[in-house]
Amino acid sequence: MSRIGNNPIAIPAGVTIEINDNWIVVKGKLGELKQEFSEVSIKIEDNQAWVTRPSDSKEHKAKHGLYRSLILNMVEGVSKGWTKELELVGVGYRASHQGQKLDLALGFSHNIVFDLAPEVKVETTSEKGRNPTIKLTSHDKQLVGHIAAKIRSFRKPEPYKGKGIKFVGEQLRRKAGKSA
Repeated sequence: MSRIGNNPIAIPAGVTIEINDNWIVVKGKLGELKQEFSEVSIKIEDNQAWVTRPSDSKEHKAKHGLYRSLILNMVEGVSKGWTKELELVGVGYRASHQGQKLDLALGFSHNIVFDLAPEVKVETTSEKGRNPTIKLTSHDKQLVGHIAAKIRSFRKPEPYKGKGIKFVGEQLRRKAGKSA
């Protein structure tokens, strides 16, 4: 029995959900998201959405929890939005943005210029004595996570000094250096 799939999804004020064939469309103040679904049925009543499965087969149980989580993320995204923060740890590491272009100086011979999707808003902060940070905001959780992971992949944190791009609050496994 899927415990996640059985929970109802609360629909806040200002959010509308439409179901057309095998597509669900969620609209809110921050935008609109679409998702295709299969092998489950979705019904909406009393400002709640319920996801039900036709049988107890392994595949149906898996899709039950999956689509319930995806719909919940869509509802939260169009009402509140999603944010990811990245921190640049290292001497001389810098980040700046101009419109939808993110310019990263990460110790390579050239700066990395990364074009962001138009749905994602970016903010960069650089304060003296603190590591530069990049803040990504959007209504699409999958897109924000994908872009944050792509930016992190340019210079992953290394285990000895911890230099690189890491998520804010991420705990890194550190290794001891050479023992002489």
